[in-house]
Amino acid sequence: MHGLINLAIELFLRDTYGADLWSSVARKAGLGFDRFESMLTYDPALTAAVTAAAADVLQRPLDAVMEDVGTFLVSPRAGERLRRLMRFGGSSFVDFLHSLEDMPDRVRLALPDLILPQLELQDRGSGDFRLRGVPPFPGAGHVLLGLLRAMADDYGALALLDLQADADGSETILISLLDVAHATGRGFDLAAGVR
Repeated sequence: MHGLINLAIELFLRDTYGADLWSSVARKAGLGFDRFESMLTYDPALTAAVTAAAADVLQRPLDAVMEDVGTFLVSPRAGERLRRLMRFGGSSFVDFLHSLEDMPDRVRLALPDLILPQLELQDRGSGDFRLRGVPPFPGAGHVLLGLLRAMADDYGALALLDLQADADGSETILISLLDVAHATGRGFDLAAGVR
């Protein structure tokens, strides 16, 4: 498992719940170290141990914790980098959804070792979409679900999202876009930071 994934989970826990909670999770998961390194590769079993320990220490369902990780990734607390990358997907939430199929290839340009699952979007019309992919680790579908919820808010769209497991091991996120302009979205400028 790429270190960036593990580091994202660690940063979510540290920033949201504090260093003491992270230390408890690391001990419970049997890490033997305090911090993940972003560019190292880790055994996927370690990721599973950390996420299970986090759910246990927080006394919350694993799915809810992982969804919170996804929301955290594009929050101002995590920084603007991933949010900016996502917003380059289009000027509307619908454009953004259509750009998700290209996301794994775009990420590989910057981080060749980070393998994201191929995503397939089916536009069923009338604001109904199905986003399908094979999760690279347990809980990954819920991370994506949280990220999508946060991005819908970012665009000001009102959407209902639901995750379902498919018989072949893939997962599908059902998206019902109720209103593309439900609220004022967060500001976004392609030239941010340029003077």
